[in-house]
Amino acid sequence: MKPAAIGFRVHSGWAALVAVAVEDGVPRALARARPHLVEAFTYKFRQPYHTAAELPFDKANEFISRVGQESRDLAHRAIHEIQSALQKQGFKLSQAALLLASGKQLPALDKVLASHALIHTADGELFREGLLHASTRCRLALTCVKERELLDQAAETLRLRPDALLRRVTELGRPHGSPWTQDEKFATLIAWLSLASPSKR
Repeated sequence: MKPAAIGFRVHSGWAALVAVAVEDGVPRALARARPHLVEAFTYKFRQPYHTAAELPFDKANEFISRVGQESRDLAHRAIHEIQSALQKQGFKLSQAALLLASGKQLPALDKVLASHALIHTADGELFREGLLHASTRCRLALTCVKERELLDQAAETLRLRPDALLRRVTELGRPHGSPWTQDEKFATLIAWLSLASPSKR
């Protein structure tokens, strides 16, 4: 089977997912999806740390743990479904690639809930962690790149200028139609990058 990778760009409660393969040196977008990472797609669950900040601490901790587990389960389901679909097309999903924000370690929950800026950061990190956990559970090699470094790193590895890379990933989306936004383009690019470079966490 031919190797394939999936790239993710995460938002609050959902992610843009694109599966990519490289055949004869040419990248191809095999599939795309926008899986939800919470069952109830409402503000309460899509912004779990914002919700937790309004709860007593013991309830806040319990709520965050519950949403985190739900995110991991839904991420696993989404990855497993795309794995199965690609296998039927003759591709083996071997890599998962994820865009990071700052990549800084978050402090303890009480300190997070005391800072509005950290609450925003923690919401995104919860869903990224769900995808990382699910990717590991599906035995996928992991590539993680800070979003602000993606274009430079991809340009160096793939030996194309950043503007040329963006044109290529825009063209790759044409067969799939709309939406093919920056979310899908960046998810495509990091998946392509992961197939061209060793995985790294």
